[in-house]
Amino acid sequence: MIKPNLTISAPASSRSEQGDRSRDLIHSLIEIDKYDIKILDQQRGTNVPKDALPKEFLPMVVASLTTQPDVWVQVAPPHLLTRVGKYNIGVTECIGADRPSPEALQGVNKMDLAIVPSEHTRKSLTSAVYQNKDAKTQQVTSELKLTTKLEVLFEGLDLSIFNKPTKPCESINSTIDSISEKNCYLVVGTWEKGDFNHDRKDIGGAIKTFLEAFKHKSAKNQPALIVRTSKGSYSLTDREDMLDRIRQIRSTVASTTTVPNVYLLHGELSSKESNALYHHSKIKAMISFSHGESFGRSLLEFGITGKPVLAPNWSGPIDFLSQYGFLLQGQLSPVHASALVEKVTPEGSNWYYPDYGYAMGVIKDVESNYKKHLVKSRKQKQYIKDNFTLDRMTELFAKQIEKHVPSFEVKLPTLESLETYE
Repeated sequence: MIKPNLTISAPASSRSEQGDRSRDLIHSLIEIDKYDIKILDQQRGTNVPKDALPKEFLPMVVASLTTQPDVWVQVAPPHLLTRVGKYNIGVTECIGADRPSPEALQGVNKMDLAIVPSEHTRKSLTSAVYQNKDAKTQQVTSELKLTTKLEVLFEGLDLSIFNKPTKPCESINSTIDSISEKNCYLVVGTWEKGDFNHDRKDIGGAIKTFLEAFKHKSAKNQPALIVRTSKGSYSLTDREDMLDRIRQIRSTVASTTTVPNVYLLHGELSSKESNALYHHSKIKAMISFSHGESFGRSLLEFGITGKPVLAPNWSGPIDFLSQYGFLLQGQLSPVHASALVEKVTPEGSNWYYPDYGYAMGVIKDVESNYKKHLVKSRKQKQYIKDNFTLDRMTELFAKQIEKHVPSFEVKLPTLESLETYE
């Protein structure tokens, strides 16, 4: 029996979270073993070395399409989704505001099936409605809303990578060991566009709140903050810009003693290096002030350590943090004009702003009562292992394919049906 052909267009070699998502999906498709798979590797951002891709991927990589695929799987922002195959699946995400842009809805509606990573993204897509009205009568002439099938497929954690390291990672250990503070807190995320407190990850707000929380502690008792960030590149210019932003924030914190240290971690890290960072004994917790996440992959990866994860009570991460995470109170407010992204974040949409005073109290409490909070956060580790692994994701993906994708199987003729010529 001939397998249907499936082409997945995805940034399979990208260092980004979308690259991780793409590689996981390809892994799942191989495990499902239903299709003849081809990979169109889309170049986005910084790429991993080609020889760092899983070996089983390499024979599947093609430069272009030669025939129409039976199944087309595209991993891309929603406004870039296109129909190519006989059946089209868009694996996409919307930046974590409360509603998608019209362009995002239009893109998703092009597909036969859309797959998103969280309940938050599903709700934002299903609840959005854009109306066109007659200028004179104000009667609704047309509506734009979700019309295609939609499924939620979480981003599964690969336990062969994200788990307690079996071997020391010298590159990470030497870096973190050189920090004098015994207790360090970690902030991870790209420092995106937007004024202070308005960039989507709110990196600046997290730094400022941390410094304010511990500015009155004596220098020998202060914890430190490690910020793994960039604007999306790892150039020297980018690094200096990040350092300058951190210095500016520190200069705004008045203190009669010493302002806590902030260390910038800038540059590429492999998945194994990220895992080693998360598990390092000096790293006590992860802090996120993100205004919105489609999923929040780094928070899931850190959650497997059993250490506290502090994140806003909003958007994608609550799917896996609602049981045992430390969810920060806050409120929805309009996305600031400086942070709007064309075709992605529409004007008038809202996202979540944490209550900085409340968050400061949580951070201080975790530092003061760390062992008590570990009891709760260690349950998070088991919850992730039970519900959010790559194997679990593969199982769910297989069910979604079985439910929605038509059969394209082509049977070879049997020997009895072949005519014999002498």
